[in-house]
Amino acid sequence: MEEVKKEFKPQAIVEVLEDGPIKITGNFMVSDSKRDIMDSPEEVYLCRCGRSGNKPYCDGSHKT
Repeated sequence: MEEVKKEFKPQAIVEVLEDGPIKITGNFMVSDSKRDIMDSPEEVYLCRCGRSGNKPYCDGSHKT
């Protein structure tokens, strides 16, 4: 019997941008450990430098 391969369709795509934030697009939810932040955007940029004044979101502080 021939194996039927299913096409992989991700619900979200995670991209680590060079010298920048993590970009997530698709169908996903963002929440913090205290459940203070609950968001379901279609696209988000998450800080990975630690300088953002709007964590967990990137505010461009890494550029300075």
